[in-house]
Amino acid sequence: MRLTFLGTGTSCGVPTIGCQCEVCTSSDPHDKRLRCSALLETESTRLLIDCGPDFRQQILPQPFRKIDGILITHAHYDHMGGMDDIRPYCQFGEINVYADPVARQGLLQMLPYCFAENRYPGVPAIGLHEIHPHEPFQIGDICIMPFQVMHGKLPILGYRFTQRSQLDARPSSLVYITDMKTIADSEWAYLTDVDTLVVNALRLERPHHSHQLLADAVAFSKRVGPRRTYFIHPSHEIGLHAETNKKLPVGMALAYDGQVVDI
Repeated sequence: MRLTFLGTGTSCGVPTIGCQCEVCTSSDPHDKRLRCSALLETESTRLLIDCGPDFRQQILPQPFRKIDGILITHAHYDHMGGMDDIRPYCQFGEINVYADPVARQGLLQMLPYCFAENRYPGVPAIGLHEIHPHEPFQIGDICIMPFQVMHGKLPILGYRFTQRSQLDARPSSLVYITDMKTIADSEWAYLTDVDTLVVNALRLERPHHSHQLLADAVAFSKRVGPRRTYFIHPSHEIGLHAETNKKLPVGMALAYDGQVVDI
């Protein structure tokens, strides 16, 4: 599997409008962060994880080919505000979108014209599927296990992805979590034998009611014990990309827009 970070920033993106801090004015492209989204691909399957308001800009540099499924983590605008821009991909057929009940209802409210009885010509053709934690499903050759984390008081989905080849005794695994503050003890069963962990880290200080700080994310990674960890969803308060990365434990790093990781 190959993971491409299309965007790694928090809901406001980086730079933040009107801010003149050292991160927002940095000339390092690693300090420019669009809203969180990622592509997960094999030779035969292509999945999009979240589809935020920067989707059009993010997807233009990528090869134009079929998207086999879109997985929504939760019903916030920065994670699904770009859904109307999937229209060009509908030439390959209806696009299947997977969301929990809350996010499914959010999509119905945000894009009512896509689900009307008499749809306006040219609107995205969406097949909307309701999914639930701990109920696995498969798209192409990728197995997907949704599990639950808490975004403050809002239950949202994390995803565990595996692909088993005929040559592998154990499947490689990717866990992708965004916007987490806490996780119940019951969910740790889905976090064993992780090769690559992607998890949110908002900033260095100033506790947030619904997001982990970087120290929380580091501690979480140490408990999971993956081979490597990439932190996503930071604000400009995470510090300069290069400087913050120097302070992280071995095997952990801030992800950056456009980064490609082989699982």
